[in-house]
Amino acid sequence: MDLTILAKALAIGLGAQMPALAIGLIGAKAMEAIGRNPEAAGKILVPMLLVSAFAEAVAIYALVIAFSIS
Repeated sequence: MDLTILAKALAIGLGAQMPALAIGLIGAKAMEAIGRNPEAAGKILVPMLLVSAFAEAVAIYALVIAFSIS
């Protein structure tokens, strides 16, 4: 088995786990906050989306690194 295939699989696999967990926690905490204070939904939504986008960027960087492994 070629080690570059293993390296690519590990890079994207490990690089996607933590952003996926982070996005799940962000969504859960945002829903919890909206549940406690429904009037604040508008103030919670925008920061939640921004932080989710930053977490997703980490997974995209991992994908780019996986593709750049030769």
